[in-house]
Formats: sequence, C-alpha cells, structure tokens
Amino acid sequence: MWEPTPERVAAARITAFLGWLGAEGRGSFASYDELWRWSVTDLEGFWEAIRRYFAVGPDAGGPVLVRGRRAEGARWFPELRLNYADAIGRHPDGRTAVVARDEDGGRREMTFGELRAAAGAAAAGLRRLGVGRGDRVAAVVPNGIEAVVGLLATASIGAVWSSCAPEFGAEGVIDRFGQIEPTVLVAVTGYRYGGRQFDMSTKVAALEHALSGLAATVVVPGAGIDRLGPPPPGARRIDWSELLAEPAPLRPEAVAFDHPLWILYSSGTTGLPKPIVHGHGGIVLEHLKSLAFHSDLGSGDRFFWFSTTGWMMWNYLVGGLLAGATVVAYDGSPRWPDLGALWRLAADEGVTFFGTSAAFVESCRAAGLSPRLEASPRAVRTVGSTGSPLSPAGFAWATAEVGDDVLVASVSGGTDVCTGFLTSCPLLPVRAGELQCSALGAKVEAYDETGRPVVGTVGELVVTEPMPSMPIMLWGDDGRRLHESYFAAYDGVWRHGDWVKLTPVGSSVVYGRSDATLNRGGVRMGTAEFYRVLDVIDGVADSLVVDTSELGRQGELVLLVVPGRPGDEPGDRPLPARLPDSLEEEIRHRLRRQLSPRHVPDRVLAVPALPRTINGKKIEVPLRRILLGLPMAQAVSPSALDRPEALDTVLEVLASAGLFEPDEPNGPATADGVAL
Repeated sequence: MWEPTPERVAAARITAFLGWLGAEGRGSFASYDELWRWSVTDLEGFWEAIRRYFAVGPDAGGPVLVRGRRAEGARWFPELRLNYADAIGRHPDGRTAVVARDEDGGRREMTFGELRAAAGAAAAGLRRLGVGRGDRVAAVVPNGIEAVVGLLATASIGAVWSSCAPEFGAEGVIDRFGQIEPTVLVAVTGYRYGGRQFDMSTKVAALEHALSGLAATVVVPGAGIDRLGPPPPGARRIDWSELLAEPAPLRPEAVAFDHPLWILYSSGTTGLPKPIVHGHGGIVLEHLKSLAFHSDLGSGDRFFWFSTTGWMMWNYLVGGLLAGATVVAYDGSPRWPDLGALWRLAADEGVTFFGTSAAFVESCRAAGLSPRLEASPRAVRTVGSTGSPLSPAGFAWATAEVGDDVLVASVSGGTDVCTGFLTSCPLLPVRAGELQCSALGAKVEAYDETGRPVVGTVGELVVTEPMPSMPIMLWGDDGRRLHESYFAAYDGVWRHGDWVKLTPVGSSVVYGRSDATLNRGGVRMGTAEFYRVLDVIDGVADSLVVDTSELGRQGELVLLVVPGRPGDEPGDRPLPARLPDSLEEEIRHRLRRQLSPRHVPDRVLAVPALPRTINGKKIEVPLRRILLGLPMAQAVSPSALDRPEALDTVLEVLASAGLFEPDEPNGPATADGVAL
C-alpha cells in the first residue's frame, strides 16, 4: 500500500544510526532484516550501541547484561547510574516541549526551559511534603501539562509515579493505588468529557479516606471548578500553585538502571490489576530506540497519540520528549463534538505523527470521514494505530483519506513492556493488515502447539530473549505472580497471550488474544479475524464473539452485535429486541464466505452497548468464563470496566436467550450495587 521515497529513507533517524554504526566499526547492515537479526543476536552489542548513540548515562564500563540470556530474571547495566528526567535537560530552553489542548478549545504550551523550571519547583515541593527516593506519588489527573510536570518531578527525586484518568471510578482507582500506598496524591478538581462537566469532590474524598498513608493531596484546578468539597477528617490538602511556590533547579538524582520509575496497571478484568513496575534505564533506552528509529521522531516533529493518563500510551507519548519532539496532549473525548475533532487539532498544531486506536480509525472509516478534505492535517506523515488489530480496510482508509504519503504504523505490544514488540519502520513498505516488522531488540517468535517456532503459521506470540523494558517486578510480589503472568507457559520465555503469524518477509499479522481463541471443529481462529469481517459491514457499530467450547466438548459460538454506526454514542441506542433480518443474514453470509461455515455463529444477539476495560479492550475472556459457569464476581471486576452497566445489559440479553443464569436470585450486581 505504501513504500518510502528515497528522500524519506535518507532523512530517517534509523538511517543516521546505520551510518553511525558503520563509522564506529560496529557493523554494516544492508537491510532492516540484517539490522534486526544483529539486534536480537548480539544483545549486549546492540543495547550498548543504543546507549552510546543517545549518550545515556556516563561511560561507566561494566557488563551490559547479567544472569544469562533468559527473558526471565535478566538484569541490565548493573553499574550504570542515570535518571529518566535527565533526558529533557539536553534540549534547548526555547523549543516547545508540550502543547496541551482540551475539548473546549483551551490551549497551553510550555517550552523545555519552562518545563525544567516547573519540574524543579514541583520536585522541591514534593520533598517538602516528605517524598523521598522509592516513595510513590499517585495522580488522578487529565492528559495535560500538570501530569507531565508531576511525572518528571517525581522521577527526578527517585520517587515512583503512578497515574489514573479522572473518569476512572473511585473503586477502580482504589484497586490500583491501594496496592502501592502512595505518600502524595495529586488530584484534579474536575474534568470535562463529551461536553459534560464532572466534579471530582466525592471521588477525591473517597480516595483520601481509603489511602490512609497519604501525607497530603495536591489539588489541581480543572474544568472551571475551583475547589473540591470538604476533605475527610485529618486529610491535608495544598494547591498545585503552592507545590510549585518555591523555584528550584531541576537536578535529577542518579539512580540505578533498574530503579523503579513508574507503576502501570494491567487491564485487571479479574482480581486486582497487576501493578507493573518499570525501571528508569529500561524505559529510557526502549523509548529512545522506539520513538526515534521506529516512529522516526526528532526535534522537528510534533507527536500526538490520543490517550488518557490511565493507559500506557500516555507514558509512551511523554517519551517523545526524550527524542526531542514536541508532545501534543489532548484532554477530552475523541468524538466531541464529532469525529473530526482530533483531525482538526492535528491540522491546527502541525502534528507530524498522529497516533490513535484502531477502533477510532475504524469509526472514522465507517462514518465516511475524509480528514484531508474536512480538516487538512497536511503535516501528518505517520498515522499510528494500536489497542487492537487494524483491519485491511482501516489501512486503506488511512492511506487514502489522510494524506498522499502517510505511513500507516500499526503496532502491537502492551502495558507489560510499555512499548511495541511488532511495529513500524520508515525504511519498509506497508502491506494492508500487516505490521511492518518486529522491533529492534525484540526477539519475537510464534510458537506452535509443541512450543516450536513457526513462520507463515499462526502461533503463540513469545519473546525468547530479554528486553530492557520488561517489568523489573510487580509491586508487592515475591516473584511468583510475575512468573505466572509471563513465564510459566514456556521456561524462561515471555508468553504475551496473543495469536500472531510471522510472514517470510518479516511482517506480521495479529489475530487477537490466544485465550479467546475460536476453536470450531478443531479449526482454531483468532477473534481479530472475525472482527475484520464484521468491521466493514454497514449497520455493525461494535461486536464481540465468544466460543463456549471446552476440551472435548463443542459449545456455542455467540456473537453480540451493537447495531448502528461506530460513531454513535451507546447511550443513544434503545435496547433492540433483535437485529434486522437483513443485517443478520449479511453477517452470516460474510462469515461463511470469508472465514468458514464452521465459524458462522450459533447465536447472533443484539445489544445496545458492549463493556470494555478502562483501557478500551474487549472482554471476550471474562464473558466466556461467565457463560461457562464461573460466578461473575470471580470472572470480572466491575471497577475494571469503562461502563459496568453495559455488562449488566449484556448479561440480561444472554439470560433471556437461555445462555446465562445469574449468580444470585437478584442477578449480578454492578459497581454501583444495582442488581439486574
């Protein structure tokens, strides 16, 4: 669908790196494939080259990698001392670092000099509140300047940052922050989303009550709400302006390569979300490599990726500062007042890299939107997509409707490593429905049922060599939960939980979660294949498929469909009794023709909306467990869902179809305790 021009190849940052490697006598590589093979064969040589090329830390000598080549238990650069916040110190004072926009049209910006000054003052304020090395600073703030300043200030003193989006329910935030016992809470007074204003007073008071170890809450004004309501007895609050009241230079403390930087959280559909800890050094090296070489970002770029502060893509977005790019942050709904809002923002701000979710791209496509005609985001060179597999139709739409020379960068990775395993590269062609390449330093393989690597066949996505940004630990874990989460299936090998096909030319296709596989008559298929068919059918706004088969027993294949257009708001849809006959017939016909007769659903049920995790992922596995008889309380945590009430409605539809029996006579409860 796309090939880079000679001019684009020559100007790419990865091309400059190839030249540097040759000049340094580290190797001459004629293709990306040769470079990748070296990066996953000579791990020590590759990652030391990355460190030197980007001048990360002093040349202290010492080993690069200890404890062998097993992905589990590897330790990187044990003698190196550095700090994540060092990286913003190398960019000119006057260059714009952050542009923050909101859905009401508000705009603020901050230069690198101003950002360093604010982070230095905030770090001094945190120290006054008693925050020291290893303490946790937890934040419930929108995607804006205060979040960036808070992260850098926290990192600079060796404390540990963790954030959630304001729209998270109080229970969901407590599930996360309650595990890490923060010293300071940073909380916004209010936020806007979808044209509505939300007051945070009740939620913040609930957090202060639950987080008993807080020394103070730092209050950030937001959404035109000046103050929070009364605090609980004994709670101490100070304003954001008071935190920054005393100017101080930003002086990042040198910490160990694997010193905790931040804590991210898994989607957490069952039990408490996993608190995933990443180290300073691993994130700095990985984000520099990924953003500079795979995303081709540098000092002349404006980097946007739609995200909230509760998703790893926010941390990845802030990493654009490491590469010298200007970060464009947006707070609000991507659909307000319409699907063109983010494209207009891209045009206004001269965004060069526009990152979003596959679901957003598919919504724009289904709505017939043409950004090049309606918004004219002429500076955009790359459209990034993640969160779920992007359909070939989504690739085609972005290539045709955004710009003449736009690279569609579909990437796949995860919160667990805060990066992509399968990614983009400005040197390579783009093929519809395929991710361009495996990332440098990521030894991605597909394992068959016997644990052997395969090419050209769908298998389990595994990473067979260590990466610096793999978690250093799960907070509060003795190592057993980390092992069970990633390394138990294959000894010493990272199992990610996705189905993938690696092609002979080095690209890949992701087929969805391996634990949500559709196994019909012995023919296995990933859910993403299903959605690729459904996403192009007019009248299908959203869908979710579940196979209730078990070992030795053929179950039913159940398809839930939200009728309408992808851009519709779920709340606007009445509960349909059933799909129109013509739409159901079209769904069955296409699945039979494009997949197989075995994969035509036994049931097609209409629902007004589908529950997703707070990070926007479909909950195929928890729903399958519920249909197989697991009590809802054990199958899914309502606080992990963006709309818990949508799950209640789905279960009501399934119960009416005879597929589900409530755990209790009054039915399963939502997060608010409302029974079906």
